[in-house]
Amino acid sequence: MKKNAFIVLLGLLFTASCMVYVPYSGEGTPPPEEYPVEPAPTPAPVPALSMDVSYFYDSLSSYGMWVYHPTYRYVWVPHNMYRGWRPYTRGQWLWTDYGWTWHSSFAWGWAPFHYGRWGWDGQFGWYWVPGTVWGPGWVTWRSSDLYIGWAPLPPGVHFVPGVGIGHIRVSIPHRHWIFVRGPFFLSPSLYQYVYPYERNVTIINYTVHQTNIYVRNNRVVNEGIGYDRARGITKKNIAKHALKDVQKAGPGRVSQDTLEIYRPQIKQNQTAKPKTVLQKEQVKQRISQGTIQREVKEEVAPARERNLKEAQEKEIKMIEESQQIEIKQLEQKKEEVKRTARTEAEKAKIESEYRQKTLQLKKSHDQEKTEIKKRHEKEVTVKKKEPEKKEAEKKKTTKTVKKKKK
Repeated sequence: MKKNAFIVLLGLLFTASCMVYVPYSGEGTPPPEEYPVEPAPTPAPVPALSMDVSYFYDSLSSYGMWVYHPTYRYVWVPHNMYRGWRPYTRGQWLWTDYGWTWHSSFAWGWAPFHYGRWGWDGQFGWYWVPGTVWGPGWVTWRSSDLYIGWAPLPPGVHFVPGVGIGHIRVSIPHRHWIFVRGPFFLSPSLYQYVYPYERNVTIINYTVHQTNIYVRNNRVVNEGIGYDRARGITKKNIAKHALKDVQKAGPGRVSQDTLEIYRPQIKQNQTAKPKTVLQKEQVKQRISQGTIQREVKEEVAPARERNLKEAQEKEIKMIEESQQIEIKQLEQKKEEVKRTARTEAEKAKIESEYRQKTLQLKKSHDQEKTEIKKRHEKEVTVKKKEPEKKEAEKKKTTKTVKKKKK
């Protein structure tokens, strides 16, 4: 008996010594992998005493303006935003125990990207409606073999406690979507790879929409396009980060496997209000006068025009390169389908179908180019008028001061 046991043990040792770990080469689609095992729940952050929505009003006032909204009462409009800015662009997506979690590079990003909703107003742009439920990122998703995209959930899309958000009944404007090529989805410099919104004309029609926000173990989870799906599109192994709570507001910090984040518990307070509240017309006036600071520092005219030209050329290049990739992919799909045809008649039919698809795709591409050309021309006109507008406002202010002195 002892001899048999010794032989079995020796066999196990020999087998173990022959096992060799072969790492993933990084080329092509990563091999199938089980869904990451969820560790023990992260302890909830310690809430501050009597912390309610007034904490948002006080904390964000130095980073933007609180504006009265007839539907949502008090909404927040950020300062220092460049033209064309959209929420969830300056930062990075990380996979955590809560699904896709947004790590913002803004000092104020701990609040508007994890509570509440983002809305759009034609007069003053993006605004944030405060909320009390913390989430990893309040966005909905689209994806294809080429692209990954997301859009802020608008006001009116409600989170159901204990259930989540599985389907949204509102239509999201195509300009609100943010798309990148799959390989760049995990980049810390994500904003550099975001396509101009004109590209959305085509991409939206070639991507699948999915909203997958639910509650698991008392956590709000935004699984979005899913872990395995994201690995297939990005063609990369995705690291998992654990959330670590901090007790001070500010931008989160990322280490190799940890995301430090501030997420206090917030209560609703219907009687609270910001110390300073502007009306929509006041905000519109400040924007038109250029009194709201911009991200770009004051520049002399030649440098301003040169920077604008470079930015526009980059956008054109991004659009053209991605359009060419789409045409090439469609051609490859045609050849794959043709190889399954049994007769020349079937091949001719496939050729005709894909010829129509190619014409339709090129027509959509032409529409994108027309739209971005119009925007670029408008931007150039606005840039040229900005110095004149600022000079006129300066003279107006000087006259007002002189009158008061008299």
